[in-house]
Amino acid sequence: MELTMVRVRLLTSAATGCHSFMRGVKYTSQGRQSCCRLTRVKASRPRMEDKTGMNEMPLIDSGEGKILSLPDETQFAVNGIVSRTLLRTPTTRVVLFGFAEGQELSEHTSTSQALVQILSGRCEFSLDGKPHSLKAGDLLHMPPNLPHAVKATEKFSMLLTLLKPAEAVPGLSRVKAGALAAK
Repeated sequence: MELTMVRVRLLTSAATGCHSFMRGVKYTSQGRQSCCRLTRVKASRPRMEDKTGMNEMPLIDSGEGKILSLPDETQFAVNGIVSRTLLRTPTTRVVLFGFAEGQELSEHTSTSQALVQILSGRCEFSLDGKPHSLKAGDLLHMPPNLPHAVKATEKFSMLLTLLKPAEAVPGLSRVKAGALAAK
């Protein structure tokens, strides 16, 4: 039985804002081998520049109504994680993730309140160092600044919704935030 480990890198094209996963180096029992396979994640909206300079191409224009099929939009990379921003507003960000089995995001925090809906498969979420097994249909709430990590115990997908209070967004008053939400 041959053991194989593949190192995965996330690339973001400055020209298109598309996220890609490139398998750059493959490690096997025979040593290090070079391999390159590019899996491109397509996005259909023009790119938006946020205040941090990060380019994204949300699939939903916040000024329009749209229906998406989450199973159809979910993409998986062999030995990787694919994330797609579905919606971005000044106070909300909705991201669809597809994790290959064994992939993980190391412990981190967010300044936003977060809701995670497990769409398919199973994973282990660590909240403040305590592990929790989640499956399709489970919903997880995380307050701001809670240390958390996630590991795919099998191939799984999740929908992440990040919520910022209006007062946390510079230049956005409660009145203006209410008007944006009513659109």
